[in-house]
Amino acid sequence: MTTYGTIPTSSGGAATPLDFISRAKERGREALATRRPWRELADIHYFSLPPSLGEAYLRIRTNMGYFAMNYAIIVLLIVFLSLLWHPISLIVFMVMMALWLFLYFLRDEPLVILGRTIGDRTVLIVLSLVTLVVLLLTNATLNILVSLLVGLLVVVLHAALRRTDDLFMEEEAAGPGRWYTAVGEAGKPSPSVSS
Repeated sequence: MTTYGTIPTSSGGAATPLDFISRAKERGREALATRRPWRELADIHYFSLPPSLGEAYLRIRTNMGYFAMNYAIIVLLIVFLSLLWHPISLIVFMVMMALWLFLYFLRDEPLVILGRTIGDRTVLIVLSLVTLVVLLLTNATLNILVSLLVGLLVVVLHAALRRTDDLFMEEEAAGPGRWYTAVGEAGKPSPSVSS
C-alpha cells in the first residue's frame, strides 16, 4: 500500500515543546492579525464629540469591534506600566499570564490530570480563583484594579470620540450573531420596496 500524496499526521504520542511553541506562535500571529494600524486608530481628523448619547453608544459599539485587539493591547500596556513600581506583583502577573496561556488559551487537547479529564469551565474557574488569590497576596490588587479602570476609561473615551464613518468591516465580521454592526449600515437609508 502506498502513501504517495498523503499528508503525514502526528501520532497519538506526546507533542514536543517545539510543536507547542510553533502552535503558540501561529495563534499569536492570528490574534495580532486582527490588530488595526495604529495610525488609523490615532488619526486626529476623525475625532469629534458625538451629537447624542445614542450616537456615542453606536460609536463605542462599532469602535470596540473594529479596534478590539488595539484596545486590548492598550489596556494590558497600562496594567503592565502600573506594575513597574511593584516588581513582585509584576513577576506574579507574568507567571499567571503564562499559566493562563499554557493551561487555557493555547491548549488544543483537554487537560488531563491523574487520568481525569478537566473541562474548560473548571480550568477557567480554578485559574480565575488562583489569579485573584495570588494578586490579593501581593498587595497590588488595588493598583491592578485602578489600572484596569483607567485602561477601560481610556478605551471607552477613545471609542466614543472617534467617528466611524471611515471604517469598513468585512462582511463576515458584520454577519449575524456578531455583537457589533458594520459601519455604514446604520447610516444608509434602507432600500424602499416598490409595489
